[in-house]
Amino acid sequence: MVLEAEDFTLVDPMLPYSGTFPSGTDLLVLKLPRRDLEARIGNVRRMVARAMKPLDPETSLTSSFLAMLPSHVGKMSHMAEEVLKHQTIDLIAVSLAKRIQSDTPRISSARGLVLLKVRAAIETRLSDPALDGEAVAAAAGVSVRYANSVLGEEGTSIARYIQERRLARCRRALEDPQQAHRSLSEIAYGWGFSDMTHFGRSFRKAYGMLPSVYRKLASQAASG
Repeated sequence: MVLEAEDFTLVDPMLPYSGTFPSGTDLLVLKLPRRDLEARIGNVRRMVARAMKPLDPETSLTSSFLAMLPSHVGKMSHMAEEVLKHQTIDLIAVSLAKRIQSDTPRISSARGLVLLKVRAAIETRLSDPALDGEAVAAAAGVSVRYANSVLGEEGTSIARYIQERRLARCRRALEDPQQAHRSLSEIAYGWGFSDMTHFGRSFRKAYGMLPSVYRKLASQAASG
Protein backbone atom coordinates (compact mmCIF):
# COMPACT_ATOMS: atom_id res chain seq x y z
CA MET A 1 0.00 0.00 0.00
CA VAL A 2 1.31 3.44 -0.95
CA LEU A 3 -0.01 6.53 0.80
CA GLU A 4 0.19 9.92 -0.86
CA ALA A 5 -0.41 13.41 0.52
CA GLU A 6 -3.94 13.74 2.03
CA ASP A 7 -4.46 9.94 2.06
CA PHE A 8 -5.24 8.14 5.28
CA THR A 9 -5.57 4.53 6.34
CA LEU A 10 -6.79 2.39 9.21
CA VAL A 11 -4.19 0.47 11.21
CA ASP A 12 -4.95 -2.23 13.78
CA PRO A 13 -2.38 -2.08 16.64
CA MET A 14 -3.15 -5.72 17.42
CA LEU A 15 -1.69 -6.73 14.04
CA PRO A 16 2.00 -6.40 13.10
CA TYR A 17 2.82 -3.77 10.50
CA SER A 18 5.72 -1.67 9.26
CA GLY A 19 6.11 1.40 7.09
CA THR A 20 8.77 3.43 5.29
CA PHE A 21 8.50 7.20 5.12
CA PRO A 22 10.69 9.58 3.09
CA SER A 23 12.70 12.19 4.96
CA GLY A 24 10.61 15.23 5.87
CA THR A 25 7.31 13.33 5.91
CA ASP A 26 4.65 14.60 8.31
CA LEU A 27 2.48 11.84 9.74
CA LEU A 28 -0.66 12.33 11.84
CA VAL A 29 -1.61 9.37 14.05
CA LEU A 30 -5.04 9.24 15.71
CA LYS A 31 -5.99 6.58 18.26
CA LEU A 32 -9.69 5.72 18.02
CA PRO A 33 -11.65 3.49 20.39
CA ARG A 34 -12.41 0.38 18.34
CA ARG A 35 -15.77 0.02 20.05
CA ASP A 36 -16.87 3.53 19.08
CA LEU A 37 -15.91 3.06 15.44
CA GLU A 38 -17.43 -0.40 15.10
CA ALA A 39 -20.62 0.82 16.80
CA ARG A 40 -21.09 2.99 13.72
CA ILE A 41 -20.24 0.62 10.87
CA GLY A 42 -19.64 -2.85 12.30
CA ASN A 43 -16.43 -4.89 12.13
CA VAL A 44 -13.66 -2.84 10.51
CA ARG A 45 -10.86 -5.41 10.35
CA ARG A 46 -11.38 -5.91 6.62
CA MET A 47 -10.80 -2.19 6.10
CA VAL A 48 -7.35 -2.26 7.70
CA ALA A 49 -4.43 -1.10 5.50
CA ARG A 50 -6.60 0.24 2.68
CA ALA A 51 -5.54 3.58 1.27
CA MET A 52 -8.36 6.10 1.71
CA LYS A 53 -7.91 8.69 -1.04
CA PRO A 54 -9.84 12.00 -1.14
CA LEU A 55 -11.50 11.22 -4.46
CA ASP A 56 -15.10 11.55 -3.26
CA PRO A 57 -16.72 14.36 -1.21
CA GLU A 58 -17.00 12.27 1.97
CA THR A 59 -13.35 11.19 2.07
CA SER A 60 -12.10 14.59 0.92
CA LEU A 61 -13.96 16.27 3.79
CA THR A 62 -12.58 13.76 6.28
CA SER A 63 -9.03 14.23 5.00
CA SER A 64 -9.26 18.04 5.25
CA PHE A 65 -10.85 17.82 8.71
CA LEU A 66 -8.12 15.53 10.02
CA ALA A 67 -5.41 17.82 8.66
CA MET A 68 -6.76 20.69 10.77
CA LEU A 69 -6.79 18.79 14.06
CA PRO A 70 -3.17 19.33 15.17
CA SER A 71 -3.56 23.12 15.13
CA HIS A 72 -6.54 22.97 17.51
CA VAL A 73 -5.79 20.14 19.92
CA GLY A 74 -4.98 21.37 23.42
CA LYS A 75 -6.44 24.81 22.82
CA MET A 76 -10.13 24.01 23.34
CA SER A 77 -12.30 23.36 26.37
CA HIS A 78 -12.96 19.82 27.52
CA MET A 79 -16.53 20.01 26.23
CA ALA A 80 -15.39 21.22 22.81
CA GLU A 81 -12.88 18.38 22.61
CA GLU A 82 -15.61 15.85 23.45
CA VAL A 83 -17.75 17.19 20.60
CA LEU A 84 -14.75 17.14 18.28
CA LYS A 85 -13.97 13.55 19.21
CA HIS A 86 -17.40 12.31 18.20
CA GLN A 87 -17.40 14.34 15.00
CA THR A 88 -14.01 12.92 14.06
CA ILE A 89 -15.17 9.34 14.54
CA ASP A 90 -18.38 10.08 12.63
CA LEU A 91 -16.48 11.45 9.64
CA ILE A 92 -14.03 8.56 9.56
CA ALA A 93 -16.94 6.11 9.77
CA VAL A 94 -18.69 7.83 6.87
CA SER A 95 -15.55 7.56 4.73
CA LEU A 96 -15.05 3.90 5.58
CA ALA A 97 -18.70 3.17 4.83
CA LYS A 98 -18.35 4.92 1.48
CA ARG A 99 -15.34 2.74 0.67
CA ILE A 100 -17.18 -0.39 1.73
CA GLN A 101 -20.11 0.56 -0.48
CA SER A 102 -17.90 0.90 -3.56
CA ASP A 103 -15.60 -2.02 -2.75
CA THR A 104 -15.62 -5.46 -4.27
CA PRO A 105 -18.70 -7.67 -3.76
CA ARG A 106 -16.76 -9.99 -1.46
CA ILE A 107 -17.20 -7.48 1.35
CA SER A 108 -20.67 -7.75 2.89
CA SER A 109 -21.61 -4.18 3.80
CA ALA A 110 -25.38 -3.86 3.61
CA ARG A 111 -26.14 -4.09 7.32
CA GLY A 112 -23.17 -1.95 8.28
CA LEU A 113 -24.33 0.80 5.94
CA VAL A 114 -27.87 0.60 7.25
CA LEU A 115 -26.54 0.85 10.81
CA LEU A 116 -24.63 4.01 9.90
CA LYS A 117 -27.67 5.53 8.18
CA VAL A 118 -29.99 4.72 11.08
CA ARG A 119 -27.60 6.21 13.63
CA ALA A 120 -27.15 9.32 11.50
CA ALA A 121 -30.92 9.68 11.05
CA ILE A 122 -31.37 9.58 14.82
CA GLU A 123 -28.43 11.84 15.66
CA THR A 124 -29.54 14.62 13.32
CA ARG A 125 -33.13 14.63 14.60
CA LEU A 126 -32.69 14.21 18.36
CA SER A 127 -34.19 17.62 19.13
CA ASP A 128 -37.48 16.68 17.45
CA PRO A 129 -39.88 15.36 20.13
CA ALA A 130 -41.90 13.64 17.39
CA LEU A 131 -38.96 11.48 16.34
CA ASP A 132 -40.05 7.83 16.23
CA GLY A 133 -39.28 4.56 14.54
CA GLU A 134 -41.19 5.38 11.39
CA ALA A 135 -39.37 8.69 10.91
CA VAL A 136 -35.97 7.11 11.51
CA ALA A 137 -36.58 4.19 9.17
CA ALA A 138 -37.91 6.48 6.44
CA ALA A 139 -34.83 8.72 6.70
CA ALA A 140 -32.57 5.68 6.49
CA GLY A 141 -34.51 4.21 3.58
CA VAL A 142 -35.42 0.93 5.28
CA SER A 143 -38.36 -0.58 7.14
CA VAL A 144 -38.81 -0.16 10.89
CA ARG A 145 -38.44 -3.92 11.29
CA TYR A 146 -35.14 -4.03 9.43
CA ALA A 147 -33.78 -0.98 11.28
CA ASN A 148 -34.61 -2.59 14.62
CA SER A 149 -33.08 -5.85 13.46
CA VAL A 150 -29.79 -4.14 12.63
CA LEU A 151 -29.77 -2.23 15.92
CA GLY A 152 -30.71 -5.43 17.72
CA GLU A 153 -27.31 -6.84 16.76
CA GLU A 154 -25.84 -3.96 18.79
CA GLY A 155 -28.07 -4.77 21.76
CA THR A 156 -30.48 -1.87 21.28
CA SER A 157 -33.50 -0.68 19.30
CA ILE A 158 -34.65 2.55 17.66
CA ALA A 159 -36.54 3.71 20.75
CA ARG A 160 -33.75 2.80 23.17
CA TYR A 161 -31.07 4.34 21.03
CA ILE A 162 -33.02 7.60 20.68
CA GLN A 163 -33.35 7.80 24.45
CA GLU A 164 -29.69 6.88 25.02
CA ARG A 165 -28.48 9.61 22.68
CA ARG A 166 -30.86 12.22 24.12
CA LEU A 167 -29.72 11.41 27.64
CA ALA A 168 -26.08 11.60 26.56
CA ARG A 169 -26.67 15.02 25.00
CA CYS A 170 -28.40 16.24 28.15
CA ARG A 171 -25.61 14.89 30.34
CA ARG A 172 -23.05 16.72 28.23
CA ALA A 173 -25.05 19.95 28.55
CA LEU A 174 -25.26 19.54 32.33
CA GLU A 175 -21.48 19.19 32.48
CA ASP A 176 -20.85 22.26 30.34
CA PRO A 177 -20.13 25.44 32.38
CA GLN A 178 -21.15 27.52 29.37
CA GLN A 179 -24.67 26.13 29.68
CA ALA A 180 -24.99 26.70 33.41
CA HIS A 181 -27.56 29.45 32.79
CA ARG A 182 -29.98 27.00 31.15
CA SER A 183 -32.65 25.34 33.26
CA LEU A 184 -33.02 21.58 33.43
CA SER A 185 -36.32 21.75 31.58
CA GLU A 186 -34.85 23.89 28.81
CA ILE A 187 -32.09 21.36 28.25
CA ALA A 188 -34.43 18.36 28.39
CA TYR A 189 -37.01 19.89 26.06
CA GLY A 190 -34.24 21.09 23.76
CA TRP A 191 -33.12 17.51 23.21
CA GLY A 192 -36.56 16.11 22.51
CA PHE A 193 -37.92 15.11 25.92
CA SER A 194 -41.52 16.17 26.43
CA ASP A 195 -42.05 15.07 30.03
CA MET A 196 -39.76 16.14 32.88
CA THR A 197 -40.81 13.26 35.13
CA HIS A 198 -39.87 10.78 32.44
CA PHE A 199 -36.60 12.64 31.81
CA GLY A 200 -35.63 12.64 35.49
CA ARG A 201 -36.48 8.98 35.96
CA SER A 202 -34.63 7.95 32.77
CA PHE A 203 -31.58 10.05 33.63
CA ARG A 204 -31.34 8.54 37.12
CA LYS A 205 -31.63 5.03 35.71
CA ALA A 206 -28.86 5.72 33.20
CA TYR A 207 -26.44 7.69 35.40
CA GLY A 208 -27.38 6.77 38.95
CA MET A 209 -28.64 10.18 40.09
CA LEU A 210 -31.13 12.91 39.27
CA PRO A 211 -30.12 15.54 36.68
CA SER A 212 -30.03 18.29 39.31
CA VAL A 213 -27.61 16.31 41.48
CA TYR A 214 -25.47 15.40 38.48
CA ARG A 215 -25.19 19.06 37.45
CA LYS A 216 -24.23 20.12 40.98
CA LEU A 217 -21.49 17.49 41.23
CA ALA A 218 -20.19 18.32 37.75
CA SER A 219 -20.04 22.00 38.68
CA GLN A 220 -18.14 21.23 41.87
CA ALA A 221 -15.67 19.04 39.99
CA ALA A 222 -15.08 21.74 37.36
CA SER A 223 -14.43 24.40 39.98
CA GLY A 224 -11.90 22.20 41.73
